[in-house]
Amino acid sequence: MSTRVLLVGESWATSETHYKGFDQFGSVHFHSGAGPMLAALKGSEFEVEQMMAHDAAEGFPFDAAGLAQYDIIILSDIGANTFLLPPDVWLRSKCVPNRLRMLKDWVAAGGNLIMMGGYFSFQGIDGKARWRKTPVEDTLPVTCFPWDDRVEIPEGAVAEIVQPGHPIMEGLTGAPWPPILGVNEVELREGVEVVAKLPDDQGGHPLLVLGSHGKGRTAVWTSDIGPHWLSPAFCEWEGYAKLWKNVLGWLVAR
Repeated sequence: MSTRVLLVGESWATSETHYKGFDQFGSVHFHSGAGPMLAALKGSEFEVEQMMAHDAAEGFPFDAAGLAQYDIIILSDIGANTFLLPPDVWLRSKCVPNRLRMLKDWVAAGGNLIMMGGYFSFQGIDGKARWRKTPVEDTLPVTCFPWDDRVEIPEGAVAEIVQPGHPIMEGLTGAPWPPILGVNEVELREGVEVVAKLPDDQGGHPLLVLGSHGKGRTAVWTSDIGPHWLSPAFCEWEGYAKLWKNVLGWLVAR
Protein backbone atom coordinates (compact mmCIF):
# COMPACT_ATOMS: atom_id res chain seq x y z
CA MET A 1 0.00 0.00 0.00
CA SER A 2 1.48 3.35 -1.04
CA THR A 3 1.78 6.46 1.11
CA ARG A 4 0.21 9.50 -0.56
CA VAL A 5 2.41 12.59 -0.41
CA LEU A 6 1.56 16.08 -1.63
CA LEU A 7 4.58 18.32 -2.24
CA VAL A 8 3.38 21.92 -2.45
CA GLY A 9 5.65 24.56 -3.96
CA GLU A 10 9.30 24.19 -4.94
CA SER A 11 8.70 25.94 -8.27
CA TRP A 12 9.10 29.47 -9.57
CA ALA A 13 9.32 31.61 -12.71
CA THR A 14 12.02 34.15 -13.55
CA SER A 15 11.76 37.15 -15.86
CA GLU A 16 14.90 38.53 -17.49
CA THR A 17 15.62 41.60 -19.61
CA HIS A 18 18.43 41.37 -22.16
CA TYR A 19 20.15 44.56 -23.32
CA LYS A 20 22.07 44.62 -26.61
CA GLY A 21 23.17 48.14 -27.41
CA PHE A 22 20.10 50.21 -28.29
CA ASP A 23 17.82 47.17 -28.18
CA GLN A 24 16.37 45.04 -25.43
CA PHE A 25 14.08 42.03 -25.15
CA GLY A 26 12.64 39.91 -22.35
CA SER A 27 12.53 36.21 -21.59
CA VAL A 28 10.74 34.12 -18.98
CA HIS A 29 11.83 30.78 -17.53
CA PHE A 30 9.99 28.26 -15.37
CA HIS A 31 11.91 26.26 -12.77
CA SER A 32 11.20 23.35 -10.46
CA GLY A 33 13.60 22.48 -7.65
CA ALA A 34 11.87 19.21 -6.81
CA GLY A 35 13.58 17.08 -9.45
CA PRO A 36 16.14 15.41 -7.18
CA MET A 37 13.54 14.43 -4.57
CA LEU A 38 10.98 13.24 -7.10
CA ALA A 39 13.63 11.12 -8.81
CA ALA A 40 14.83 9.73 -5.48
CA LEU A 41 11.33 8.63 -4.46
CA LYS A 42 10.19 7.34 -7.85
CA GLY A 43 9.10 3.71 -7.64
CA SER A 44 9.14 3.71 -3.83
CA GLU A 45 6.23 3.22 -1.46
CA PHE A 46 5.82 7.01 -1.41
CA GLU A 47 3.54 8.24 -4.17
CA VAL A 48 4.46 11.91 -4.55
CA GLU A 49 2.33 14.50 -6.32
CA GLN A 50 3.85 17.94 -6.84
CA MET A 51 1.52 20.94 -6.82
CA MET A 52 3.38 23.84 -8.40
CA ALA A 53 3.47 27.11 -6.49
CA HIS A 54 1.43 28.93 -9.14
CA ASP A 55 -1.29 26.26 -8.94
CA ALA A 56 -1.54 26.17 -5.15
CA ALA A 57 -3.51 29.40 -4.71
CA GLU A 58 -6.56 27.76 -6.27
CA GLY A 59 -5.53 24.10 -6.41
CA PHE A 60 -4.72 23.43 -2.75
CA PRO A 61 -7.79 21.91 -1.04
CA PHE A 62 -10.37 24.23 0.49
CA ASP A 63 -12.01 21.52 2.60
CA ALA A 64 -11.11 18.67 4.94
CA ALA A 65 -12.12 16.04 2.39
CA GLY A 66 -9.49 17.36 -0.01
CA LEU A 67 -6.77 17.10 2.62
CA ALA A 68 -7.91 13.66 3.75
CA GLN A 69 -6.70 12.05 0.53
CA TYR A 70 -3.07 12.64 1.59
CA ASP A 71 -0.98 10.96 4.30
CA ILE A 72 1.83 13.54 4.20
CA ILE A 73 1.93 17.16 3.05
CA ILE A 74 5.26 18.82 2.31
CA LEU A 75 5.44 22.63 2.20
CA SER A 76 8.59 23.61 0.34
CA ASP A 77 9.70 27.12 -0.61
CA ILE A 78 6.19 28.59 -0.75
CA GLY A 79 4.94 31.46 1.38
CA ALA A 80 1.82 31.74 3.51
CA ASN A 81 0.29 34.39 1.23
CA THR A 82 -0.32 31.82 -1.52
CA PHE A 83 -2.76 30.05 0.82
CA LEU A 84 -4.22 33.20 2.39
CA LEU A 85 -4.81 35.19 -0.79
CA PRO A 86 -6.42 33.02 -3.46
CA PRO A 87 -8.09 34.93 -6.34
CA ASP A 88 -11.49 34.90 -4.62
CA VAL A 89 -9.94 36.89 -1.75
CA TRP A 90 -7.33 38.97 -3.58
CA LEU A 91 -9.40 39.88 -6.64
CA ARG A 92 -13.03 39.46 -5.55
CA SER A 93 -13.00 40.19 -1.78
CA LYS A 94 -14.92 37.00 -1.02
CA CYS A 95 -14.68 34.94 2.17
CA VAL A 96 -13.07 31.50 1.80
CA PRO A 97 -11.91 28.87 4.33
CA ASN A 98 -8.60 29.64 6.03
CA ARG A 99 -6.44 26.84 4.71
CA LEU A 100 -3.72 27.40 7.29
CA ARG A 101 -6.25 26.65 10.04
CA MET A 102 -7.41 23.66 8.01
CA LEU A 103 -3.85 22.33 7.88
CA LYS A 104 -3.53 22.69 11.64
CA ASP A 105 -6.78 20.77 12.18
CA TRP A 106 -5.70 18.12 9.65
CA VAL A 107 -2.44 17.52 11.55
CA ALA A 108 -4.24 17.45 14.91
CA ALA A 109 -6.54 14.75 13.52
CA GLY A 110 -3.62 12.57 12.42
CA GLY A 111 -2.11 14.17 9.32
CA ASN A 112 1.65 14.45 8.86
CA LEU A 113 3.33 17.70 7.84
CA ILE A 114 6.88 18.66 6.99
CA MET A 115 8.23 22.09 6.08
CA MET A 116 11.35 22.14 3.95
CA GLY A 117 13.67 25.14 3.93
CA GLY A 118 14.15 27.74 1.24
CA TYR A 119 13.85 31.43 0.45
CA PHE A 120 10.05 31.25 0.96
CA SER A 121 9.96 28.83 3.88
CA PHE A 122 9.67 29.70 7.59
CA GLN A 123 10.06 33.51 7.57
CA GLY A 124 12.18 33.56 4.44
CA ILE A 125 14.01 36.22 2.47
CA ASP A 126 13.25 39.73 3.75
CA GLY A 127 10.73 38.07 6.12
CA LYS A 128 8.32 37.63 3.19
CA ALA A 129 7.39 33.96 3.61
CA ARG A 130 5.37 35.00 6.67
CA TRP A 131 4.81 31.65 8.38
CA ARG A 132 5.47 33.21 11.80
CA LYS A 133 2.41 33.34 14.09
CA THR A 134 0.30 31.27 11.69
CA PRO A 135 -1.69 28.13 12.54
CA VAL A 136 0.83 26.11 10.53
CA GLU A 137 3.67 27.35 12.72
CA ASP A 138 1.63 26.12 15.72
CA THR A 139 2.03 22.55 14.46
CA LEU A 140 5.77 22.65 13.79
CA PRO A 141 8.53 21.61 16.21
CA VAL A 142 10.13 25.03 15.71
CA THR A 143 9.06 28.66 15.61
CA CYS A 144 10.03 31.33 13.09
CA PHE A 145 12.00 34.47 13.80
CA PRO A 146 10.36 37.78 12.77
CA TRP A 147 13.08 38.71 10.26
CA ASP A 148 14.95 37.48 7.21
CA ASP A 149 16.01 34.11 8.57
CA ARG A 150 18.43 32.94 5.88
CA VAL A 151 21.83 31.69 6.97
CA GLU A 152 24.05 31.60 3.89
CA ILE A 153 27.06 29.26 4.12
CA PRO A 154 29.06 29.71 0.90
CA GLU A 155 31.97 27.68 2.28
CA GLY A 156 29.63 24.71 2.87
CA ALA A 157 28.64 23.00 6.11
CA VAL A 158 28.61 19.29 6.93
CA ALA A 159 25.72 18.18 9.12
CA GLU A 160 26.42 17.02 12.66
CA ILE A 161 24.29 13.99 13.55
CA VAL A 162 22.89 14.53 17.03
CA GLN A 163 21.01 11.24 17.31
CA PRO A 164 22.88 8.59 15.29
CA GLY A 165 20.67 5.88 16.80
CA HIS A 166 17.40 7.42 15.64
CA PRO A 167 15.46 5.32 13.07
CA ILE A 168 15.72 8.18 10.56
CA MET A 169 19.51 7.84 10.66
CA GLU A 170 19.50 4.15 9.73
CA GLY A 171 22.09 3.66 7.01
CA LEU A 172 23.17 7.32 7.08
CA THR A 173 25.92 7.50 9.71
CA GLY A 174 28.81 5.64 8.12
CA ALA A 175 30.49 8.68 6.57
CA PRO A 176 30.19 12.50 6.62
CA TRP A 177 27.31 13.92 4.63
CA PRO A 178 28.03 16.12 1.59
CA PRO A 179 27.95 19.89 2.25
CA ILE A 180 24.95 22.19 2.34
CA LEU A 181 25.15 25.89 1.51
CA GLY A 182 22.49 27.40 3.74
CA VAL A 183 19.54 26.99 6.12
CA ASN A 184 16.66 28.95 7.57
CA GLU A 185 17.33 29.95 11.17
CA VAL A 186 14.58 28.74 13.51
CA GLU A 187 13.97 28.46 17.24
CA LEU A 188 13.35 25.08 18.87
CA ARG A 189 10.23 24.33 20.90
CA GLU A 190 10.54 22.39 24.12
CA GLY A 191 10.39 18.62 24.01
CA VAL A 192 11.25 18.18 20.32
CA GLU A 193 13.87 15.87 18.80
CA VAL A 194 16.85 17.39 17.04
CA VAL A 195 18.27 14.70 14.80
CA ALA A 196 20.83 16.78 12.88
CA LYS A 197 22.25 20.30 13.11
CA LEU A 198 25.04 22.48 11.78
CA PRO A 199 28.43 22.41 13.50
CA ASP A 200 28.75 24.77 16.46
CA ASP A 201 31.40 26.86 14.71
CA GLN A 202 28.87 27.52 11.92
CA GLY A 203 26.07 28.53 14.26
CA GLY A 204 24.83 25.12 15.46
CA HIS A 205 21.52 25.78 13.73
CA PRO A 206 18.93 22.95 13.72
CA LEU A 207 18.77 21.05 10.43
CA LEU A 208 16.35 18.16 10.98
CA VAL A 209 13.84 18.43 13.84
CA LEU A 210 10.92 16.16 14.70
CA GLY A 211 7.78 16.78 16.71
CA SER A 212 4.05 16.17 16.94
CA HIS A 213 0.77 18.05 17.09
CA GLY A 214 -2.34 16.32 18.34
CA LYS A 215 -2.48 12.90 16.67
CA GLY A 216 -0.18 13.94 13.84
CA ARG A 217 3.57 14.07 13.38
CA THR A 218 5.53 17.03 12.07
CA ALA A 219 9.09 17.66 10.97
CA VAL A 220 11.26 20.42 9.59
CA TRP A 221 14.29 20.28 7.33
CA THR A 222 15.74 23.77 7.37
CA SER A 223 17.78 23.51 4.17
CA ASP A 224 16.61 23.02 0.57
CA ILE A 225 15.60 19.72 -0.98
CA GLY A 226 17.74 20.54 -4.02
CA PRO A 227 19.92 23.35 -5.36
CA HIS A 228 20.80 25.97 -4.46
CA TRP A 229 21.32 25.26 -0.74
CA LEU A 230 21.98 21.59 -1.40
CA SER A 231 25.24 21.04 -3.24
CA PRO A 232 25.25 18.82 -6.35
CA ALA A 233 27.23 16.32 -4.27
CA PHE A 234 24.39 16.16 -1.73
CA CYS A 235 21.73 15.60 -4.40
CA GLU A 236 23.85 12.86 -6.01
CA TRP A 237 24.79 11.27 -2.67
CA GLU A 238 23.72 7.66 -2.25
CA GLY A 239 22.18 8.62 1.10
CA TYR A 240 19.94 11.31 -0.42
CA ALA A 241 17.08 8.96 -1.32
CA LYS A 242 17.45 7.02 1.92
CA LEU A 243 17.24 10.21 3.98
CA TRP A 244 13.88 11.22 2.51
CA LYS A 245 12.47 7.71 2.62
CA ASN A 246 13.46 7.48 6.29
CA VAL A 247 11.97 10.89 7.13
CA LEU A 248 8.68 10.20 5.33
CA GLY A 249 8.58 6.73 6.82
CA TRP A 250 8.95 8.16 10.34
CA LEU A 251 6.11 10.61 9.73
CA VAL A 252 3.62 7.85 8.97
CA ALA A 253 4.99 5.25 11.41
CA ARG A 254 2.81 4.74 14.47
